[in-house]
Amino acid sequence: MKSMRIFVIALMSAACFVTTAEAQNYPDRPIHLIAPFPAGGLADVLARSVGDEISKTLGQPVIVENRAGAGGNVGADAVAKAAPDGYTLMMSSAGILTANPFLYAKMPFDAESAFVPVTNVADMPMMVVVNPKVEAKTLGELVAFARAQPGKLNFGSPGIGTTGHLGLAMLMHAANVKITHVPYRGAAPAVADLIAGQIDGVVDNPPTVLQHIEGGRLKALAVAAKTRMMQLPDLPTAAESGVANYEATSWFGIVAPAGTPPAIVARLHKEIVAALRTPAMQERFAKSGARLVGNSPDEFAAQIRTERVQWGGIIRAANIKAE
Repeated sequence: MKSMRIFVIALMSAACFVTTAEAQNYPDRPIHLIAPFPAGGLADVLARSVGDEISKTLGQPVIVENRAGAGGNVGADAVAKAAPDGYTLMMSSAGILTANPFLYAKMPFDAESAFVPVTNVADMPMMVVVNPKVEAKTLGELVAFARAQPGKLNFGSPGIGTTGHLGLAMLMHAANVKITHVPYRGAAPAVADLIAGQIDGVVDNPPTVLQHIEGGRLKALAVAAKTRMMQLPDLPTAAESGVANYEATSWFGIVAPAGTPPAIVARLHKEIVAALRTPAMQERFAKSGARLVGNSPDEFAAQIRTERVQWGGIIRAANIKAE
């Protein structure tokens, strides 16, 4: 009898969320969208952009909260322990759900069971970028140099266990080369040193490096994706450059606490995808190199499972541990 009451309450909660949101009768109950990284980063920008759009259609405010720390684990833990009622969500990075379980000796939550996926919001291919003074004109030439002189090339990253670090580790694994990793405290100082010639290259996302490539301050050698980028159509893929099996993507997506009723997940998915399809959102993020996605919850869940296996293997092979 108790389980039946809980089931009925869950159904009533889902129905209440859908109908009251449509009727715009819940202005005193805002949705809290946690961005588990500092303000100003892409997770924060995406969260605020999506929040602004869905607040109009759901008829209730969306408050973005930045809870940074431990590679996103601090904010993720808060969401994992929140009530599964649709009023607490997270703009998760790929790393939180696919890499952190292998990077951290102890996780405050179970990444496989603590959340229910809603949709992948945006993804970005990783790019191999070097200082213009580096003689290699292609990724193939860079790999040849790295094989001839193991460890001589120095590539920076935003820090141990970040997507830039993991993208570099995947490149070394795929090409069977040794490149010295130089960890920084964030992407900005790594890119600044790359422009200054203090390091040779980085593996990073378009929003971080695209403007510098277009300005001639950096040189892109390849994109780690199946297809070329719309923003740089002349830039070859890694496979076209002779490095097979090198596809590395960074993404941000929205998840809810495990146990959130399917009706709530479906409504959130509908509104978020509609927001991603608006011309304003498409135009804003196309310029940055980010691709707005909006896949189904099942597709997003399958993507997370696949990438968890992929990154787990890379992290174990490279013996990477979070600081």
